[in-house]
Amino acid sequence: MGEVIRFVSKSERERTRLIEEARAIYDSIFPSADPASEGHDKTPPGRTFVGDGSTRS
Repeated sequence: MGEVIRFVSKSERERTRLIEEARAIYDSIFPSADPASEGHDKTPPGRTFVGDGSTRS
């Protein structure tokens, strides 16, 4: 009881899948090797998706 179910459209699921796939491809081409942090913590930082990617800073 009190459970909230959020509707996610098919297009939103597909968009999320494509973004994840693109990130995996990018990471396989450009691995994130930060020599300054080697040996400290082997856990990569988490990724948070914000916005639709239409703006860049």
